[in-house]
Amino acid sequence: METPSLFASQLANIAKDQHFRFHQIDENDFPLSDQIKHYWLDLGFDFPGVEEAWSAVFVSWCVKQAGASINEFKFASGHAKFVYKAIENQTGNTGVFRARKINEYAPKIGDIIQNNRGGNSFDYAYASAHRDYPSHSAIVVETGVDSNGRYALTIGGNESDSIRSKIVRVDNKGLIIQRIKSPFICVIQNLK
Repeated sequence: METPSLFASQLANIAKDQHFRFHQIDENDFPLSDQIKHYWLDLGFDFPGVEEAWSAVFVSWCVKQAGASINEFKFASGHAKFVYKAIENQTGNTGVFRARKINEYAPKIGDIIQNNRGGNSFDYAYASAHRDYPSHSAIVVETGVDSNGRYALTIGGNESDSIRSKIVRVDNKGLIIQRIKSPFICVIQNLK
């Protein structure tokens, strides 16, 4: 198994720390409500309140805390915006965050997995042509094998109104197994 870079390890550890500290707390309750406000403000965004979707802000904040610059990652309040930039990076063979198709790249620690939400089924081609559509993404903090097979463990914000971890099933090559509900769109490969 490939050893993650220092940056990828830091990113995973930041997400795990946020999960450890806040996963049992609802977004409306202190101290998570204050931490969500901190995510927005630390990125230079106005804080619209915890009712506004904050999952992309969580991912952006973790990436920033790990040491990525605004030139490396498109910090945003919507996942589609940083995915669009990462697809541009992949197409142009530039940058350290590159969006990859789920059937071509196996997620590793420090990568970001994007999926649909709200009953949509947008794909990579759609994501490459649009900067604004509803979606979700979470940070890969672990890969491994359990009694049900291979997996990637992610941590994301604004999942069931808190910070949650989820298992994403992968095949024997490590590629994400596509699902019917909330299908996956891409994996942002972290080359930093």
